[in-house]
Amino acid sequence: MAINPLAISACTVTNALGWGVAASLTALQDRATGLRRCDFEDADLNTWIGRIAGLEDQPLTGELAAFDCRNNRLAWLALAQDGFQAAVNRAIARYGSDRIGVFVGSSTSGIRATEIAYRDRDPVTGSLPADFDYQHTHNLFSVTDLTRHLLGLTGPACTVSTACSSSAKAFAVAHRHVQAGFCDAAVVGGVDSLCLTTLYGFNALGLASTELCRPWAIGRDGLNIGEGAGFALLERAEPGDDRVLLLGYGESSDAHHMTAAHPEGTGAVLAMRQALARADLMPEQVDYINLHGTATPLNDAAEDRAVLRVFGPHTPCSSTKGWTGHTLGAAGITEAIFVWLALEQGFMPGTLNTRQIDPALGAGVMLDNQPSPVQTALSNSFGFGGTNCSLLFGRRNTP
Repeated sequence: MAINPLAISACTVTNALGWGVAASLTALQDRATGLRRCDFEDADLNTWIGRIAGLEDQPLTGELAAFDCRNNRLAWLALAQDGFQAAVNRAIARYGSDRIGVFVGSSTSGIRATEIAYRDRDPVTGSLPADFDYQHTHNLFSVTDLTRHLLGLTGPACTVSTACSSSAKAFAVAHRHVQAGFCDAAVVGGVDSLCLTTLYGFNALGLASTELCRPWAIGRDGLNIGEGAGFALLERAEPGDDRVLLLGYGESSDAHHMTAAHPEGTGAVLAMRQALARADLMPEQVDYINLHGTATPLNDAAEDRAVLRVFGPHTPCSSTKGWTGHTLGAAGITEAIFVWLALEQGFMPGTLNTRQIDPALGAGVMLDNQPSPVQTALSNSFGFGGTNCSLLFGRRNTP
């Protein structure tokens, strides 16, 4: 049975491509990557990263000083773009601040603040710096707390932390809250920033490429870590609504391995089929798939098998991580907004940096951008531990 869709009333995204939606759209259309050789502080690694320029010079001050850390700076910066706060203010006027929920995904939150605190601990006693504020920085709820504070919202709020599917699952959590009557609208989002834990962690796992990441390519050898933030305002769709809608979502857990996806993509298949069922759509009605597409050998192969099982080899699909890098807990919202751009602008982004598709893979992966009217599109986000989420967006007149 189809769910009651939610409309995207406003959105904003910031990542290595720049601040705001327009910067991402321009880079996608111009096929200009935001990746650079690793130049993150204290990180001596031979890899590429998607670092957002200027975060180092954007401290949170005044009443926000307690929240100051790289992750919360990024959230604050993203929320200041694209007239997003004004859109939320209009929603507050319609519903009241207590009837708008806030659901934000993050995998590491402000862990960089803790890394710095341990780096600067007292050499004799080992004590952490007196100004280290775990509650307002590293704590997973910190970024959600800051978001609702900045937007003046007092409705239900929670952080979703399910690795790389975090901010995709935030859409599902928001839909359930609206459907259950706990709120009338929701701000969903995701924020993850660069830190040594993820950079060195993925490197230790042998997953960080020394080259620009090449999703679905023959000889691909790993991912590039990026950082990003994005937010969307969701409201109940109205009859004849011409906005882009969240038509369906699917969630599953592989329960297979601590880090690796199920090699046959079993959980991914379940998530995609759930999203189709909730949207009351058949696979052939989906025009485009934004793949999770991390460019690691195993993950791309598992997702390829899953896409083939559900959609076959002809549905156009691509990975956009060659532009931004893998933004981890922010990947879901980042790529949901890229799908929104595809629907709004009538084009399908290709797969940047990839020159030759792995002949062992069979999904309909595009290398070049394609101008095309897109009515319905799927976005996949799959995380460590086999935590999967698929989101289906499109346009449909509601009864």
